Amino acid sequence: MKFLKVGRVAIITRGRYAGKKVVIIQPVDTGNKAHPFAHALVAGIDRYPEKVTRRMGKARVAKRSKVKPFIKAVNYNHLMPTRYTLELEGLKGAVSNDTFKEVAQREEAKKSVKKALEERYQSGKNRWFFTPLRF
Repeated sequence: MKFLKVGRVAIITRGRYAGKKVVIIQPVDTGNKAHPFAHALVAGIDRYPEKVTRRMGKARVAKRSKVKPFIKAVNYNHLMPTRYTLELEGLKGAVSNDTFKEVAQREEAKKSVKKALEERYQSGKNRWFFTPLRF
């Protein structure tokens, strides 16, 4: 699909991560042997950072600013794209189709995603992405 490009923020509508925001890392329009349908490799936030106030100490702010990420191959039918984009240069090389074959590679990819997302959160950019959806 032409609007599901790299960097597009989407919301997962089905499954374990329903309602969570993700950023598309690699769209796969034709499918492959492991996933024979149009899908996208995405990185998202499983646990969002908590609210921080001025009176909190540095240690408490650091603890509340943590992000728990996930990486996944998601069918296009289960993605709802938004108008937002997120530029994360480091994620393109971290997550690929080969990443999902071994647990060690998957954990390394999650660590790099976590680092990139936390840096983005600390810088104060893309604040909408780091707040959970409220229904």
